[in-house]
Amino acid sequence: QVQLVESGGGLVQAGDSLRLSCAASERTFSSAAMGWFRHAPGKERAFVAAITWSGGNTYYADSVKGRFTISRDNAKNTVYLQMNSLKPGDTAVYYCAADKPPYGILRTMYAYDYWGQGTQVTVSS
Repeated sequence: QVQLVESGGGLVQAGDSLRLSCAASERTFSSAAMGWFRHAPGKERAFVAAITWSGGNTYYADSVKGRFTISRDNAKNTVYLQMNSLKPGDTAVYYCAADKPPYGILRTMYAYDYWGQGTQVTVSS
């Protein structure tokens, strides 16, 4: 069982930056593709970004492309989401998720086997 713990959320102003971290509990993390999703009030949980096990490929939602960067450090069992130029529309609970082999379609929730508990990001205007 992989446990994922997110951190780094908070309250910021529009235009500010935040870096979210997601620490995994076991070394098999290095074989997992990782994703970030967000859930805003009144909306469905939505894909934000994903990264393959090696870090060689990354994927982004159109709404965050050019502002957010996903990365990973397999030596630290951690995946990051650097969020720049934040907007009020980015306000949501952010979740990280792990997809162990065989891999699914990383833009969809259903690909992922394990989820963190979420971290709140609030962007004020």
